Amino acid sequence: MKPKTPGTPGPLRLFAVIAYDLMLLLSVLLIAGFVAVALNGGEAIGANNPVFVIYLLAVCIFFYGWFWTHGGQTLGMRAWRVYLMSHGQVGISWKQAFMRFSIAIISFLALGLGFIWLWLSKEKLSWHDLFSGSQLVYFPKEEIG
Repeated sequence: MKPKTPGTPGPLRLFAVIAYDLMLLLSVLLIAGFVAVALNGGEAIGANNPVFVIYLLAVCIFFYGWFWTHGGQTLGMRAWRVYLMSHGQVGISWKQAFMRFSIAIISFLALGLGFIWLWLSKEKLSWHDLFSGSQLVYFPKEEIG
């Protein structure tokens, strides 16, 4: 059976992917926080500590970067059949992952405009897709029959 044509994931599907991934990321950040406190002699670390903030940001970049560079899918993307592709191949490089994550933060800070751009542009690319040379693609389930 021939697979269906890939398309751009819809807003609800992307929201579900983000929700899944945020639950997992929050768990990873909680563990990273425990490690940081343990390394700090059991003393609490203030949220305004720049070293701690950079550490947590690095954990986030590594979290997404690892999934994106190793198979092109986070766990949320896998559950919703969304793939990250670059030049027709599944997965991206670490350089692209860093660029994608950085621009996604800017997109979020711009009240989500960079994300909404996905459905406003004729290319169907978000800001972080455009700047990283990557694209999210959804493959529908193949019909059985």
